[in-house]
Amino acid sequence: MKINKKFFISGVLLIFIGITIGLIISSKFNFQTKGYSEDYQISREAQETLSKFGNAMAEVVQAVRPSVVNIYTTKKIRRPGLPFPFHDPFFRRFFDEEFRRFFEHPREFTQTSLGSGVIVDSANGYILTNYHVIKGADEIKVKLYDKRVFDGTVIGYDAKTDLAVIKIKADRLRAIKWGDSDKLKPGETVIAIGNPYGLNLTVTSGIVSATGRANVGIADYEDFIQTDAAINPGNSGGPLVNIKGELIGINTAIFSTTGGYQGIGFAIPSNIAKIVMDNLIKHKKVIRGWLGVTVMDVDSELAKANKMKEVKGAVITDVIEGSPAEKAKLQMKDIIIKFDGKEVEDAAHLRNLVVSTPPGKTVQLEIIRNNQSYSLNVTIEELPSDQKISALQSPLAGIYVEELTPKLRNQLNIPKRINGVVISSIEPGSPAEGVLRKGDIIMEINNEKINNIKDFFNVSNQIKGRAIIWFYRNGVVSYITLDTGR
Repeated sequence: MKINKKFFISGVLLIFIGITIGLIISSKFNFQTKGYSEDYQISREAQETLSKFGNAMAEVVQAVRPSVVNIYTTKKIRRPGLPFPFHDPFFRRFFDEEFRRFFEHPREFTQTSLGSGVIVDSANGYILTNYHVIKGADEIKVKLYDKRVFDGTVIGYDAKTDLAVIKIKADRLRAIKWGDSDKLKPGETVIAIGNPYGLNLTVTSGIVSATGRANVGIADYEDFIQTDAAINPGNSGGPLVNIKGELIGINTAIFSTTGGYQGIGFAIPSNIAKIVMDNLIKHKKVIRGWLGVTVMDVDSELAKANKMKEVKGAVITDVIEGSPAEKAKLQMKDIIIKFDGKEVEDAAHLRNLVVSTPPGKTVQLEIIRNNQSYSLNVTIEELPSDQKISALQSPLAGIYVEELTPKLRNQLNIPKRINGVVISSIEPGSPAEGVLRKGDIIMEINNEKINNIKDFFNVSNQIKGRAIIWFYRNGVVSYITLDTGR
């Protein structure tokens, strides 16, 4: 058979090209495979860096763990006998004697719970923990790092900060070192140690997510450290430490919708915890400072009106008669920007600074009054048991007012220092509906004092844009920035 020379040559060329392409692909694949197996290895430098970091964390944990304790509490709960109508012959037909006896007779249950704590004084056996860990406990057991178990005695507690001090009689205790929580910055590495879910001495790590967290709803006085170190039920009362192994916080709570860790945990700063602890040990109670003002946060409009560069500070909405603030000549509308050399972030921050100040100490305040800066001294006194700081907000629109007559003043129990007009009703559908209330006293609008109805309408008619309104309600003077829409 005769072969076509042209087709034969073409076929040979195609075969040659195919073999060449195959060799190239094979060579490239083998090179890449070789690269994956030989080139992608962990360098010695990376291994050494990770090894140093791991060893450093392990050293911190080894130094701190002997100071951490597990706290087990038991509480007896007595359920009173329930009134049961089964003595009536009609009911006795349907329920036997054993069933009736179960409900009618008192029953006693034992409730157990667990938490954590940290040794803060080895000589005296003092342990710091959360109040909610030992609240209502009939018996407290403390388990140490070396597995010894001791009875715990409550020295004192403070429900307002959720802190408590207990004591054990034991030797060979190791107290933790105190750190300065005021120096903490977001991003710093922290370690949490505790007893979550009964798992002894569990260690987790993370960073400081934020400081100065308030209005969380956990305690009356809040200035929390927020961290993403895993904190779970049972961690409460355990230490949060820095990379030096120093106590910088007491783990208190988590923010969770499931009951477990979701990346947001809170700890009480060590500086606050130490003040509370020292008070509990020395006085069996916490002695707090008192300035005698009600305050609110400064908003952007108020800051602009006072020519402030930053929206910071706390504005005084009322000065309590006979208080340290009144003695120091502080006035309503003064904006406190510094307290004892520390910048005031907001109303909550000022409150924490004041209550942490020992009564009798004289501190310097920096304030803004009528767009001018002033410095003055005030001597802090002890917080009376019936005093508290509060604030509220409400807009002013669509309202009707009447004169504050002597009769109304007596009926509404309005102090003599308060002057203005009384809200008699609020127009349905207005911005004020559901916020302002009948009986509120409008005292001032845009720095113009309101003494009567004439003043109210004269000032109200001149408002264009936003207005800063001051009013009195239930013993509290407050302000709000209102967009009038004009």
